[in-house]
Amino acid sequence: MGEQFELTASFGDATQHAVVTQVGAALRRLVIDGVELVQDYPPEIAAPSCAGVVLMPWPNRVAGGVWEHDGAKEQLALTEPARGNAIHGLLRHSSYSQVSRTEGSVILAADISPAPGYPFELATTVHYELLSNGVQVTHMLRNRGDNSAPVAVGAHPYLRVGDTEVSELVLVINAQRHMELDGSMIPTGELSDVAGTDLDYRGGRMLGDVALDDGWTEIDRDPDGGSRHYLRAPDGSGVELHMDRNYGFIQAYTTPAFPGPGGPVHAVAIEPMTAAANAFNNGLGLHWLAPGESWETSWGISRRRA
Repeated sequence: MGEQFELTASFGDATQHAVVTQVGAALRRLVIDGVELVQDYPPEIAAPSCAGVVLMPWPNRVAGGVWEHDGAKEQLALTEPARGNAIHGLLRHSSYSQVSRTEGSVILAADISPAPGYPFELATTVHYELLSNGVQVTHMLRNRGDNSAPVAVGAHPYLRVGDTEVSELVLVINAQRHMELDGSMIPTGELSDVAGTDLDYRGGRMLGDVALDDGWTEIDRDPDGGSRHYLRAPDGSGVELHMDRNYGFIQAYTTPAFPGPGGPVHAVAIEPMTAAANAFNNGLGLHWLAPGESWETSWGISRRRA
């Protein structure tokens, strides 16, 4: 499954640890103050259910893999054949190259060449850096082609709080609108106010056995324009996903059969996204890069103490 980049960094008496994979540039493990914050999986298998993988140049789905550019139909490969969609971009199975590395950080690079349905050329990097309380992830995209290119960025980390069962965790999603989906998991265009509904996670809801594959927008912002969303354990500790101002959408996904190191486990992904599902068609959050232009976005995972 390619190289595994082991990162360690010491801050006072604490040594933090992370593992990033070469294929998909996936965050496979994160241990802060001895607490596991990312659901691990056996190192000999590919990232299951896109665990930790970089999603670029679009996250989530493009309906039917079809979109229109300059009046011409573009057809992407249908990488979710059961629903007939193109899912999670073009780099999820790509082998990244190492640009630079320190004991506690790594920068990986992968190019996107013109492909069926995406006739554009991008250079991309992802920078993982351990901090005293977590990891910061920074994405850089540069348009190497001659035409403006549509881009969006996402990631697919599965979060945990040590050994606490997912069913016992409280999920907090600080967003005001839920995105309604059709049977193929494509947004219908309708946004519903979450207030007073079972999809209002702003005050926190215990996950229990709820099944989620849901997206939210109209994010509640911090003063700097970023946002914070998290899982909380019964003792008050937790794990936080923070996103910069570029990320206006967030997805939560649960699975009862994630292949953990010791066998299947209940797992939950909280996914930062700069654009909505089907953004190539609905334009929600879609960013256009002019020739030669670059774009930087960042998000991260931190430990929340009781």
